[in-house]
Amino acid sequence: MNPTVGDLAGNAASLVEAARRAYAAGARLVIAPELALTGYPPEDLLLRPAFMRACANALADITAQLSGLEGLHVVVGHPHQFGERGDVRSKSHAVQLRFNAASVIAGGRVIATYCKRELPNYQVFDERRYFASGRDAGQGAVVFEAGGCRFGLLICEDAWFNEPARSAKAAGAQALVVINASPFHLGKNEEREARMADRARDVGLPLLYTHLVGGQDEVVFDGGSFAVDARGTLAARAPLFTEALMLVDVRPDGRVAGEVVALPALEAQAWSALVTGVRDYVGKNGFPGVIIGLSGGIDSALVLAIAVDALGADRVRAVMMPSPYTADISWIDAREMAECLGVRYDEISISPMFDAFRAGLAPQFEGLAEDTTEENIQARIRGTLLMALSNKFGSIVLTTGNKSEMATGYCTLYGDMAGGFAVIKDVAKTLVFRLARWKNEQPNRRADGTIGPVIPARIITRPPSAELRANQTDEDSLPPYPLLDAILERYMENDQSIDEVVAAGFDRAVVERVARLIRISEYKRRQAPVGIRITHRSFGKDWRYPITSKFRA
Repeated sequence: MNPTVGDLAGNAASLVEAARRAYAAGARLVIAPELALTGYPPEDLLLRPAFMRACANALADITAQLSGLEGLHVVVGHPHQFGERGDVRSKSHAVQLRFNAASVIAGGRVIATYCKRELPNYQVFDERRYFASGRDAGQGAVVFEAGGCRFGLLICEDAWFNEPARSAKAAGAQALVVINASPFHLGKNEEREARMADRARDVGLPLLYTHLVGGQDEVVFDGGSFAVDARGTLAARAPLFTEALMLVDVRPDGRVAGEVVALPALEAQAWSALVTGVRDYVGKNGFPGVIIGLSGGIDSALVLAIAVDALGADRVRAVMMPSPYTADISWIDAREMAECLGVRYDEISISPMFDAFRAGLAPQFEGLAEDTTEENIQARIRGTLLMALSNKFGSIVLTTGNKSEMATGYCTLYGDMAGGFAVIKDVAKTLVFRLARWKNEQPNRRADGTIGPVIPARIITRPPSAELRANQTDEDSLPPYPLLDAILERYMENDQSIDEVVAAGFDRAVVERVARLIRISEYKRRQAPVGIRITHRSFGKDWRYPITSKFRA
């Protein structure tokens, strides 16, 4: 399911409706994902007593609504408090601990509540800020019976360790139920399935893995709930990036039967993640549509195509803002793409405004040559125009900067960084090209009803340029993107030192240059809009470097 954080009534209604449909289809155990009642992650909402009281009331309401479904057991993920205990971290005063929990509902009551034992505190996770471990409540395994089978209950990270699953088996479990809210990144599906197969083999029990779908701020959940049998063989898999009610049959001999949906290719997964992130950020926050500065370059073209897939052409507006340095082919390609996709397209020349800025600053700049100052003025004029349209019409501005630019600071504060949501903030430039080519290879239906590419070929093949001065290309300021992205992957995503990257065969001067650009651009990234995370290390929650730092390795 795709919950919305804080929409307790809406999420509860979705849970009840899904449980009733499953019951009508013959299911006697229904498993909802981790924190399905609140959405994930609820973050500091968990610190508000009123929120915790509302969660308890919503769980009670679900329990009452399902009371008439005889023989049905429903597992619901929710935050939970019970009992007064000393704070094990300070011992200074008594507090009521919070837990990331799962309750089993049957017969109009909660028959068991399990509290997550292993709390992740890495990458985008900071669960130890909000939750105590089930061990702090003195809780052991929770096993319950449904449909003639005994199920051991685990929550997400628990299943990545041996002890919780082994404890459940020792308590009599014949199968494992694992509820999850595991943020997507490229390659995560295969990793999850492999680890859960290991867990099933380790205890010799089938394992059912249910998972959230949808976007929540910077993270995306990909669905793809699955089941493995006692030998770790994949027995069922739900589709990715869509809500689904997946029915599986757990048999007394440990076998599991269900439909296995194939995993899409990497580019298809990345595209679906980006589309999901845009659709849910815009939709869940109530924006009527989006505005994109369309330049005739590949980054804005990719963002436009993603936005149309996410929202439909009628909710997307493209604005071309040419300057004296904008090539004719940029105008032509931008117009062609907007027409192909059927979005509203406007052109606003920034030349008069640019001239006015230069004239106004001429006394201050007398005797000084033009440089990046004048380039940045152009970007900031465009940012001002886009934000003015956003303010007037209510649509949110989607920024178009990619991960390679965010890493190196090849972007302008209050210029091309101005906006509300950074769609490709975690998409390296080389992946931008791959996704653009992949999109054009799909059977895209264009605005005129024909099937074919939606990104003009020249946008993909021409050398990338910011077009802020004459004859400019990105490689005037940056290493070639294949080289840059390879260094970023090692240094930024995988935390290799400069020496380690050099030892892998990269030129030291280039590596040190890239590392310096990353370091001195931190102040820009702190002011960048939130963006969709699709790698295991993005410039978001999982990148928290100091702006002021003298460390150089």
